[in-house]
Amino acid sequence: MLVMGMIAPQLAAAQDAPIDHSMHGSMHDGNGMDMPMDAGEAMPAGNHEMPMDMPMGEGHSAHAGHIMAEPDVADQPGNAPPPAVPTDHSADRYFPQERMEAARDALLKHSAFSTLALQVDRLEYRVRDGRDGYGWEGEAWYGGDIDRIVVASESEGTFGEAAERVEVAAYWRHALDPWFNLQLGARHDLRPDPQRTYAMLGIQGLAPYWFEVEGQMLVSDKGDVHARGKASYDQRLTQVLVLEPEVEFDFAFQDVPEIGVGAGFERVELGARLRYDANRSLAPYIGVNWERQLGETARLSRAAGEGVSDFSAVVGIRAMF
Repeated sequence: MLVMGMIAPQLAAAQDAPIDHSMHGSMHDGNGMDMPMDAGEAMPAGNHEMPMDMPMGEGHSAHAGHIMAEPDVADQPGNAPPPAVPTDHSADRYFPQERMEAARDALLKHSAFSTLALQVDRLEYRVRDGRDGYGWEGEAWYGGDIDRIVVASESEGTFGEAAERVEVAAYWRHALDPWFNLQLGARHDLRPDPQRTYAMLGIQGLAPYWFEVEGQMLVSDKGDVHARGKASYDQRLTQVLVLEPEVEFDFAFQDVPEIGVGAGFERVELGARLRYDANRSLAPYIGVNWERQLGETARLSRAAGEGVSDFSAVVGIRAMF
């Protein structure tokens, strides 16, 4: 308390005394400093004033060279253009193209191998209104990833009667790219009678959106020309249940009355099969199948006393060995 009593009067006197700003003003006035300064005397560290006689224009021009140019669009990560996409192989983006070509040639040379396989796409019993029937479709092939020799067969008929259609084909299958194969060979029709042999040129593969497609052009030993097209799609419902809708059609470019075929669309076949695909080597299925003759072909069948439409419930297996 004694100390506070001694300090309080001094603080009050300091507050009442006038403040002299003359020295403060002289420090900011470049011409108001009369104190001489020796040449060797260092300038106080607190004095960072620029000479007052420097024109303002010079002060701004000194910073003109520090103006940064607008960055190029390619230098901006958010607006940079995407890198060029290789037209052939993705590895060429990161490694020399010559080295990668040599590596691919070596891989193709040393990894070539041939295998033998049998694939049965359909082996089914058809329940109809009347006599039940059957159907099969499959192929066996030998070869590698690029080239294969294929023997294929397809048939359908009614139990207790002659087969309505029996086809056997042998052809060379060549991979055009990872998605499509070329087919070149021959097909022989055992039924209907009389028999026919065709030169065959076709393409088969996986179209966009995972549609399996196939198209063939056929020229018989008698000179008649035909075409066939088919498409299917595997719709996976669960991990093991696969629904496979399919459509197939035949087209004739001229009348061939001896085998009951008229010019135009011969027939169309629609089917849907629900497959239990837990084991890829053997998968049972159930489904429906509808087939109808069209145009002049249907007229020829009616004239012969035959039906032109057929609907069946089917049960069968799909296998691969």
